[in-house]
Amino acid sequence: MERSQQTATLISQAQVLDGAQGWHRAAFEEVAARLAHPDFPCVFSRNAFRKQLLTFAFVENAGSDGIRHLASALTEYVELSRAWDGRLDTAYPMVALFAADAVGGHTVADHHSFGWRVLQELHHVDPEPWPADVGTDPESETWSMCFNGMPLFCNMSSPAHRNRRSRNLGEFFALVINPRERFDVFAGDTPSGRKVRANIRKRIRQYDGQPHAPQLGSYGIGALEWLQYGLIDENAERGDTCPFRPRVAVQEKRSC
Repeated sequence: MERSQQTATLISQAQVLDGAQGWHRAAFEEVAARLAHPDFPCVFSRNAFRKQLLTFAFVENAGSDGIRHLASALTEYVELSRAWDGRLDTAYPMVALFAADAVGGHTVADHHSFGWRVLQELHHVDPEPWPADVGTDPESETWSMCFNGMPLFCNMSSPAHRNRRSRNLGEFFALVINPRERFDVFAGDTPSGRKVRANIRKRIRQYDGQPHAPQLGSYGIGALEWLQYGLIDENAERGDTCPFRPRVAVQEKRSC
């Protein structure tokens, strides 16, 4: 990340602080205001922000050039993440922020539809095959979004969230991306992981003013990942299906 902000696709928090302008600056300041709040539920994001570990990608649109820009940033992020040393104090999330007019809608559903379209387009340009040990069907508990050979967790945060304030990082749609393994290390199905999850969910109740979403769970033990990527604003059961389609399924459909 030694490249200048003008040429880099993945930008460090320090670089944003040093030179971001226009909507990039506005979007960053809104994210910063949320993560600086002592009651923000995600202790991992707050820790990363406090230590200036966040990385950013600013995406002007969801056209082919915007997707290529985001894919380049995500490729760089995955490569950096492969060298992670396993410590919380070096765990850096990636925050992809999108220009206000990129989404083309105003509701939570609109933003989630946009987010899934972005993930689908990233999948189409993914240079690597899907990892063999990760399910390809989002309705499987072993599915996770993958890119460049790495399983990821993608948190969709939108300005349309009113009740679920913990999924609102300001007036710009955001994808907060972390390697799947980091959640398994720090908040997996272990005694310490269960304690961390219980603490975060207690903080969600306090911050949102309502219990955590019933779809939240642990990877690989019954909960579906895709439902946790985009949480609806109300605590309600869901009967919708994931719009994401793996390349194999897409290719089969096109050949019919």
